[in-house]
Amino acid sequence: MPDSKPSKPAALRCPTCRTIVLLDDPNLPFCSERCRVIDLGKWASGAYRISSPILDPEVLEGLDAAQLQRGQGRQDDDES
Repeated sequence: MPDSKPSKPAALRCPTCRTIVLLDDPNLPFCSERCRVIDLGKWASGAYRISSPILDPEVLEGLDAAQLQRGQGRQDDDES
């Protein structure tokens, strides 16, 4: 026997303003271009960050070497 309840259209909330957005909206997951640009601005300004510890030893070694090179360049500049 089929379900007699009318199906609700699938929707979610805009991450910027929390307005309900239907899944067939062309701006998904945002409700508008304005909210999309606000979100992009937050990423560009550094308001959002994806942060987790670096556990790969090879990546850590590469970072240490890069920091040492940058630090050496600064010391050479200071001595001039």
